[in-house]
Amino acid sequence: MSVDTTPTTAPDAPDTEPAASSKPPVKWPVFGASLVGVVAVALWAIATPDAAYDTIYDWTVWVGSAFGWFYIALGTAVLVFVLFLGISRYGTMRLGPEHSRPEFSTFAWASMLFAAGIGTDVMFFSVVEPVTQYVAPPVGDGGTVQAAREATVWTLFHYGITGWGMYALMGMALGFFAYRLNLPLAVRSALYPIFGRRIDGVLGHAVDTAAVLGTVFGVATSLGIGVVFLNIGLNELFGIPVGLGAQIGLAVLAITIAAISATTGVDKGIRFLSQLNVLLALGLAGWVLITGKTEMLLEGVVMNVGDFVASFPGLTLDTMAFDQANEWMNLWTLFFWAWWVAWASFVGLFLARISRGRTIRQFVAGTMVIPFAYIVMWVSIFGNAALDRVRGGDEAFAEAAQNYDGRGFFMLVEDYPLAGVVIAVGTFVGLLFYVTSADSGALVMGNLCSRLRHVQEDCAAWLRIVWAAVTGLLTIAVLAVGGIYALQYATVIMGLPFAIVMIMVMWGLYRALHRELQRVEGGLHHRPAAGEGERESWRARIARVTNFVDVDDAERHLDEVIAPALAEVAAELSARGVDASAVSGVAPPSEDDPHGGRFVELRADDPNHPDHPFRYRVQVTLSPVPAYGGRMVGGRDEYAKLDVHLDTGAQDYDVMGYRSSQVIHDCLDQYEQHLEFLRMA
Repeated sequence: MSVDTTPTTAPDAPDTEPAASSKPPVKWPVFGASLVGVVAVALWAIATPDAAYDTIYDWTVWVGSAFGWFYIALGTAVLVFVLFLGISRYGTMRLGPEHSRPEFSTFAWASMLFAAGIGTDVMFFSVVEPVTQYVAPPVGDGGTVQAAREATVWTLFHYGITGWGMYALMGMALGFFAYRLNLPLAVRSALYPIFGRRIDGVLGHAVDTAAVLGTVFGVATSLGIGVVFLNIGLNELFGIPVGLGAQIGLAVLAITIAAISATTGVDKGIRFLSQLNVLLALGLAGWVLITGKTEMLLEGVVMNVGDFVASFPGLTLDTMAFDQANEWMNLWTLFFWAWWVAWASFVGLFLARISRGRTIRQFVAGTMVIPFAYIVMWVSIFGNAALDRVRGGDEAFAEAAQNYDGRGFFMLVEDYPLAGVVIAVGTFVGLLFYVTSADSGALVMGNLCSRLRHVQEDCAAWLRIVWAAVTGLLTIAVLAVGGIYALQYATVIMGLPFAIVMIMVMWGLYRALHRELQRVEGGLHHRPAAGEGERESWRARIARVTNFVDVDDAERHLDEVIAPALAEVAAELSARGVDASAVSGVAPPSEDDPHGGRFVELRADDPNHPDHPFRYRVQVTLSPVPAYGGRMVGGRDEYAKLDVHLDTGAQDYDVMGYRSSQVIHDCLDQYEQHLEFLRMA
């Protein structure tokens, strides 16, 4: 589970953007509680490794027994919820204002989603799990044709759409509340519809702390798998001994690279390498497919997809209540579900960053299909190749593939042409996934501990370095206690608090979407016809809509007609006890409006509904001049409009040429519909 979360675009520019050199303030309660908790666990594990392992194991058994059903039910509930949002009427809502559009092309967005599904751990488990499930399945006899068919399906199930449903949930929640409702980019914001302003206190700190703790243990698990896997690869290439010493060295390497990235700004270089890594990983899979048993592997891919589709409804709620497979559940399904939970905030933040302006339906379809397509390709190719070798009687390989060190992956590729090159590429791919996971993991944990003022802002460099060091320390400590098994057990335990938070995130997101849809379907975004109280003659209306003015004319109308009209409305509302004012200013360029422009805005706040203010803004914007008969009207490429914006964004109608009374009626139409929405809410 690896993803590069370095910023992909320049930050949005809000009306009051902070100075570029100003870093976001730290949420000290979240940072302090998280840091103390992680360091305490790490030091405890280092000081008393045997006692720590026994305690972690006992806790895992208890969590699996008491909450195993909860993890299974949660995974299914999240997936159903996300798919429901995608196919329902909520799917038309955008992760951003109504007028926002995606900042990335569909191909670029799909490429980033594709890259998000790749990691060292996929390379590791694509061989380990199919062979293990074939030799020792949870139910039934091993070594059979049925066990072989089920083995790869189990791997696809554990790496499949259930986990991506959790990622999609957090990505939607973070994106919707940050882009659409202008709340801070933090997990606590998703709970605002439930708890209101209380999220700014102890409750919010507890939620964000649970997110940080889950993330740090999830990242430490990936790094632990990475150092063990890479240790084997470096042993194959250079004879570096396999053991804790080399693994500590790899952990220090990750910390060092994360520190260099934080202090020297090499994020773009790391992002370039991670994108190169995607191509190398595809090349590696393609080499195994082409130079191996191509026909068998392609047949296996098709068969695996069919078996997965047929088996998924039964697998997703299978708690194995009568099979007594508790140990298996703790090491596999419960571990993976807890791991996905732990990574949900991490990957969700990345998904939110790249998905502004997309509809929920587009977002769900992309996150459910594109990364899983890569998982199916990789797991089917390597998993079936490994199973074919085991079924061919290679007992040494079968034994090595079941060890939790990744040796099976390298033994598998040794049988292919140019084995030395393939092993080198595999090790390099794993190394780059490893260091980008460490770097981006430290960045995300620093962000979760900071009060980010806009979605593209990042934490201070020192915070990033601290979390890189702490994650490295935790990885080393838990590896010293009991290797990857201890990491798996710790993840099952530490994922539980945030799993409970995810239930509240679902409820909060649903309530927010329901209210927002009421605003849209209730007519708040209705496009009026020049003011309900005083309609124009049809000739005057034609003259107005075909009058393509320049910026000077638009600004003159803004100053002479719009501003006085809104000032009159504000004065009358204030006289009747409403907290209203009319302000003017210049909107900075943004992704949705690259030109910016002057505006006049009526603001009316209701103390009983502080999260739903009324904003009626008229802003100068530029638009292409329509062409009639192959020529531009007026000989210009662009003309100026006076667009109406509400708090949800532009409303796609122009009030240029409206008389004062028409502007007042239009504003009041929108205000009345806003009040009606507040009554429904």
